[in-house]
Amino acid sequence: MPQMPPAVGPEPISFDPPFTADRPLLTQSWLDVAFLHWAADPADVAPLLPAHTAPDTLDGVTYIGLVAFRMHKVGWFRLPGIPYLGAFPETNVRLYTVDADGRRGVAFLSMDAARLIPVVFGRAAFRLPYVWSRMSVRQDGDTVAYASSRRLFGPRPAHSRFAVRVGERIVEPTELEHFLTARWGLHTEPFGRPLYLPNAHPRWPLHRAELLHCEEDLVAAAGLPAPAGPPASVLYSPGVAVRFGL
Repeated sequence: MPQMPPAVGPEPISFDPPFTADRPLLTQSWLDVAFLHWAADPADVAPLLPAHTAPDTLDGVTYIGLVAFRMHKVGWFRLPGIPYLGAFPETNVRLYTVDADGRRGVAFLSMDAARLIPVVFGRAAFRLPYVWSRMSVRQDGDTVAYASSRRLFGPRPAHSRFAVRVGERIVEPTELEHFLTARWGLHTEPFGRPLYLPNAHPRWPLHRAELLHCEEDLVAAAGLPAPAGPPASVLYSPGVAVRFGL
């Protein structure tokens, strides 16, 4: 089904969430987050997006994100987060979306995670493209290394191994850094019906980072052209606490 262009202009990109999630459906923290981004032609990503969305662009360009982090204490409603099943490494391939109401968000093409039960639940309840993988996140001084190798679901074999050296704190993000990180919703289509799942969290504490090495084929396994050359942006954040609403 072809993507629907926005009926209204995209909402402004804001540092702070437009949604408070005072009655959260889901809570979690994203820790030790590495953002790798490559520029992409909107025509290449459009066929892979949910049907009710179109590629979100900056100066006519959209982006492919490879985002790795530690999920921490996933919990439902206001209940405390689960210490074991709710804590695991995750690596996502994501795209940037806007829907007919102008709401900006992300769409996931793959979500590698290290806990089988959350993977099965995410696939069954929300039809999210979770994949069970062997994963690790290791920190040594100012260097953080991420690794994943698929075990179950999704195109196999596929893996990623990369490391970043964390640099200076960003006081004022650039327009591109703002575009890539200030995302307050998820576009998906569980059971063929469009769903926008908003989230709220404090402003990202961002650092610029140096990519030390990168070997991955998750992007190609998701149906996208393999990245050519270094990323257009490499960022790191120690993390934020997140609330998802309906």
